[in-house]
Amino acid sequence: MDISLIIKIAGIGILVAIASQILSKTGRDEQAMYVTIAGIIVALMLLVSQIRELFDMVRSVFGM
Repeated sequence: MDISLIIKIAGIGILVAIASQILSKTGRDEQAMYVTIAGIIVALMLLVSQIRELFDMVRSVFGM
């Protein structure tokens, strides 16, 4: 796993948290929820390739 991936996910988390707080304070709770869900989806999309590599490595270790 590369350190840049961790920094990207942390950056996404910070941006989503700030946007969500701003939207919540202005009374747009529904949009804040959408921003949070979108942030989670973007972070998971970044992690999909890493998870696939993990499963490939486990499969090769056990000879499947």
